Amino acid sequence: MDTPNKKLKVGLVLDGGLEKPDGVQQYIMAIGDWLRSQGHQAHYLVAGSKNLDVSDVHVLSRNIHVSSNGNDLSIPLPASRPRLKKFLRNEQFDVLHVQTPYSPLMGGKLVNLAGSNTAVVGTFHILPNSWVTSFGNRLLGIWCRRSLKRFDDMLSVSPAATVFAKETFKVDSTVLPNVINYERFHKAKPFSRYDDSKLTILFFGRLVPRKGCLVLLQAIAQLKQSGESLPDFRVIICGKGPLEKNLKAFVKQNNLGGIVEFTGFVTEEDKPRYYASADISVFPSSGGESFGIVLLEAMASGKAAVLAGDNPGYHSVMAPQEDLLFEPKNIDALALKIKKYMTNDSQRKQLANWGETYTASFDVNVVGKKLLEVYQEALRKRRNL
Repeated sequence: MDTPNKKLKVGLVLDGGLEKPDGVQQYIMAIGDWLRSQGHQAHYLVAGSKNLDVSDVHVLSRNIHVSSNGNDLSIPLPASRPRLKKFLRNEQFDVLHVQTPYSPLMGGKLVNLAGSNTAVVGTFHILPNSWVTSFGNRLLGIWCRRSLKRFDDMLSVSPAATVFAKETFKVDSTVLPNVINYERFHKAKPFSRYDDSKLTILFFGRLVPRKGCLVLLQAIAQLKQSGESLPDFRVIICGKGPLEKNLKAFVKQNNLGGIVEFTGFVTEEDKPRYYASADISVFPSSGGESFGIVLLEAMASGKAAVLAGDNPGYHSVMAPQEDLLFEPKNIDALALKIKKYMTNDSQRKQLANWGETYTASFDVNVVGKKLLEVYQEALRKRRNL
């Protein structure tokens, strides 16, 4: 068998559902679409509800919803071992690509039951935002120790994630970054309602404390109350979450209603157009980010300077332009940074152009080829080819 030319059958394992478009879901959907475009088979092995708009989804367990690392997550209930064994025997995957950390109740069982000709590759996605999350992952790493021995290769989405993988799961991993569909964001057109002379500042994310939307609004309030001369601008808040009511109250209390707009939930179809409508995109997350795929999506439009909270995951993405980073939760620092790029059109556009070029290297066509090489090398070693 000529492994480099063989069309592979890949099972993308996720201990959750596809109904919530978070970073890991976006990652495996992008990888799956790319694999199919190259003639390979991609199957999604998930827990929970089935996304009817996606083909080859196999729901292998029910799940429950919990809160972890500042996110609402789903975790699988114990999957039937005989059912999983029969499923793997019938499907005969060349590769199982497991999103890590994974649950021993489903992902771990799939790994342990994988046939001797199936390569197992993992990608580590998480960084903690609290000691509770860190401690919980250490315990999970101990629980998964047996199945971890079955992996042929382990990847991490960032240097910070490699450190956390070593600390908690005791595994060595190499960095292969998250991916975006570059053309989808690069070709997006702004909404006509924002295509005017007003400068647009954008926040995109869940309205939860660690994502930092309140910090942005406090910085905006500080700028408005300073009395300084600023360009005419608006602020668009894209997303929903438990803080929405409090954030709207803050806007009202600080007389920001004339410039701040809440869009609520934004569909995946509309997301690129919001990024393309912005002049400055701000992501003030205080932590818990293993990478920062939203930064890439925002920069790929080539329209906006992207400001990011200096947490380890975001730093790994923005390190080539550290001036775009700011200390999370530091309202004064963020206000100064926003003012700097509001009042300097040429510098703002220069950084938008830099982001447009920089993010092309994270396109799924670039990273996907490297991932395919990982799959093929793992298969060569496992099958002694």
